[in-house]
Amino acid sequence: MRFGGEPPYGCLMSASTLDESTPPTIAPRTIDDTGIVVRPIALDGGVFGWASGVGETSSVLDLFHESGGNLVSTSDHYAGGRSEIMIGSWLRTLDDRSSVIIATKIGKHPDAFGLGRRTILRAVESSLDRLGTDYIDFLSLDGDDSTSPIEEALEAVDRLIREGKVRFLAASGFSSARIEEVARLSGESNLPHFRALFMEYNLMERRHYETELQPIAVRLGCGGLARLPLAGGYLSGRFQTSEDIPQNVMFKSTVRHIGRRGLHVLDALGRVARELDSTPTRVALAWVLVKPGIAAAVLRAKDAVQLEHALGAPDLRLTRHHVSQLDKASGH
Repeated sequence: MRFGGEPPYGCLMSASTLDESTPPTIAPRTIDDTGIVVRPIALDGGVFGWASGVGETSSVLDLFHESGGNLVSTSDHYAGGRSEIMIGSWLRTLDDRSSVIIATKIGKHPDAFGLGRRTILRAVESSLDRLGTDYIDFLSLDGDDSTSPIEEALEAVDRLIREGKVRFLAASGFSSARIEEVARLSGESNLPHFRALFMEYNLMERRHYETELQPIAVRLGCGGLARLPLAGGYLSGRFQTSEDIPQNVMFKSTVRHIGRRGLHVLDALGRVARELDSTPTRVALAWVLVKPGIAAAVLRAKDAVQLEHALGAPDLRLTRHHVSQLDKASGH
């Protein structure tokens, strides 16, 4: 993964390389040799058509686009397909479709479940129809499918790429061993390989990415796209106890972060935020963005207000000391 802008900041950088006096702001990144430059904050469409209605979704997408954001991520099964439909309706209002990078996942929609050849072809046609577009920039295989050979999935994606319906392949929910296998098959048979990896990564969920996926993402040049960078809203600092968390399925996973470790992390976020005259939300996002292999933080925003709170994160100048404080508080 390469990065646009000067100075480079992210993929090959660790906390130890941060300039303590004048660390750089976080620049856009070019993923591998795709030529696709992504802005550091990406948008997760997981709440569109579910927690966000038509008006809220349009407002979020408008603000995101106007602020320079360009990567919108969704899935064919989010809200039963309504997320793609809402994004598609918004896309049709744009003068330039190419100003937005669309990533969608397939493999878990009840009408197109799994990663067999015919299923993939059918799923992509349905996604294109819902999105109202001729092509998908990043098509993600959403979780491994033990019932279908991975070669079959890669051959189907290869056909879609040759037809111009998909530009690049991505992965979500794949093990490092499976990613290595896909890289090997690609080298041997000239099949598509993963250019981007979606994974949960935040101050509360570090182990899987840092111990398994980060080394391979950096080595293979895959762009790491960090989902749930605010740990389901926990890192915003709004939830101190389980009673603070709304009784909503959207916050179901947030409860597990309540406890001593979570409070340590929130305390460290608060200290750093005060030093930088910022907010815990922006500091938590900036921490994700300076980690090796990460191309963008894929943020869920229910409305424009939530998105506005996050947009300044790439402008924060985290020092080595700031990153060290947050690393120590979150631990493993």
